[in-house]
Amino acid sequence: MGSFSIWHWIVVIGVVLLLFGRGKISDLMGDVAQGIKAFKKGMADDEKPAEKQPEPVKTIDNSPSATTSSRSDVGSKAV
Repeated sequence: MGSFSIWHWIVVIGVVLLLFGRGKISDLMGDVAQGIKAFKKGMADDEKPAEKQPEPVKTIDNSPSATTSSRSDVGSKAV
């Protein structure tokens, strides 16, 4: 039971071709190639430095102001 002979490989390839057909295998290989190309393109895009500078962080001032405390109509219903 050593390694497979050439006849074993021919039979295996023949069975695979009968099950999947030539068209399906070539379509599958084309899909694999497109996936590899997309992966390589994605990896190349990650390596490029960011050209756009990030925006500075914006903060909100939570201290009470004089204008909000002097308003009397806040929370009241207008009739």
